[in-house]
Amino acid sequence: MECKKSPSIFDNSLSPSYDLMVMLNGSVIEVSNLRKTYKSIAAIDDVSFQVREGEIFGLLGPNGAGKTTTVECLQGLRHRDSGIIKVLGFDPEADASSLKKLIGSQLQESALPDRIKVWEALDLFASTGKIAVDWSALIEQWGLKEKRNAAFGTLSGGQRQRLLIALALVNNPKVVFLDEMTTGLDPAARRVTWDLIKAIRDRGTTVILVTHFMDEAENLCDRIAIMNNGKLAALDTPQNLINIHANQIKVIFSTERTDIDWLKTVPHVHTFSRNGRQVAVEGDGPVLALVASELVKHGIVPLDLRKEQPSLEDVFLKITGRSVVE
Repeated sequence: MECKKSPSIFDNSLSPSYDLMVMLNGSVIEVSNLRKTYKSIAAIDDVSFQVREGEIFGLLGPNGAGKTTTVECLQGLRHRDSGIIKVLGFDPEADASSLKKLIGSQLQESALPDRIKVWEALDLFASTGKIAVDWSALIEQWGLKEKRNAAFGTLSGGQRQRLLIALALVNNPKVVFLDEMTTGLDPAARRVTWDLIKAIRDRGTTVILVTHFMDEAENLCDRIAIMNNGKLAALDTPQNLINIHANQIKVIFSTERTDIDWLKTVPHVHTFSRNGRQVAVEGDGPVLALVASELVKHGIVPLDLRKEQPSLEDVFLKITGRSVVE
């Protein structure tokens, strides 16, 4: 059984409601006062945000923060208790049949029958859409060419993940949801996957990415929402989050000199400590340049002078007070 030739997998034809919404505010997803409870526990507690057209929007948070529940509500897979959701102009619950034709999804617990072959799964998913798709391009892009005739049950964890992501893209989605998409992939495969996700975004598809990998979020996401205990704790670009919540810079160098108390008087220096020959100075702003200048003035020219920038993980720990995997 051969696939039908068709438009590119990134060829989108916009619905009237989608056109109107993007024209008005540039958003493809709008969430207002979203709430979902399980008995007495609020999995999502009064969360509001917007996702812009063509961006990679990341959802970060510790286990149980409400990330997956939020994504499921956005797709109409889980009933919300209250709040307003619009995805591509549709309510995910009231307009489920219209919305599902416009979105793609790779969920954390996705699975297929063990005996279905890779090409059969892609052909089956492609047949459910209004527009025929050349899914052979997806096989090439996601490194599944050699596994074309392999059964799902024989695939490795990484191969299964790549197939599930390819299936999420098979209907030319305008928005695609990816939940922990690189779990189980080796470092090289993760980097390849990052490039493919950027390519999807660059062709106009909006990506909602749930991840617990800080480097993944920092490298891929245009904006990141950090959730904690069901609430939206922060939302901004990765760099702005770092600038606002973790602006401390550490300058490290080695010296035999012990008379370095003058470091306290250098502008933008907050504290410094010493461990043997190594000195660590903490500060903000142009602290590296100012410390370097003062070192030279005092006859100290260390070869190992370096700056350690705060990371998204530092932001996450400051905001949530815990590790992402706790």
